[in-house]
Amino acid sequence: MKPSNVLILPGWQDSGLQHWQTLWEQRHGYMRVEQHDWARPLRGDWLARLEEVVLSRDEPAVLVAHSLGCILAAAWSARSISTHRVKAALLVAPADLERPDMREQVPTWSPIDLRALAFPSVVVASRNDPNCEFERARLFAYAWGAQFMDYGDCGHINADSGLASWPEGHVLLQDLMKD
Repeated sequence: MKPSNVLILPGWQDSGLQHWQTLWEQRHGYMRVEQHDWARPLRGDWLARLEEVVLSRDEPAVLVAHSLGCILAAAWSARSISTHRVKAALLVAPADLERPDMREQVPTWSPIDLRALAFPSVVVASRNDPNCEFERARLFAYAWGAQFMDYGDCGHINADSGLASWPEGHVLLQDLMKD
């Protein structure tokens, strides 16, 4: 698989310079799906952009999503007729956008799609993620038909979690790409 067919789906406000998604992009040549507006994410705009990028690949893509990116992957899977063009997805620290505090900030993302994804996936969740209760993340994984991984107490599994390039996560991705 070409590195450019591994699509990085950052969350709200993008992934910063020290985020493992950015480090993977730099180190492995993966492609970030750039969104028009990282600060005010509109579900329809983000869905259209993901569809455009998936259709531009010359072979099936693998999605690597974080936070809002996980919710994007689920919404896209529920709506797209192009899901056969995605081989698998690594969904890390899904954000619970139905919480009142989150719904106010990203209002176009509720309700969260809870249909089974059209491709194999793994949800990685932390027990102390400030953006999603652990059991809620488990519910997402179950609804999406995804394998669920308990990543312990690791916050939002981002740069603040001290993961650097998160080699353990990259091993998970490599396993998904093999299947």
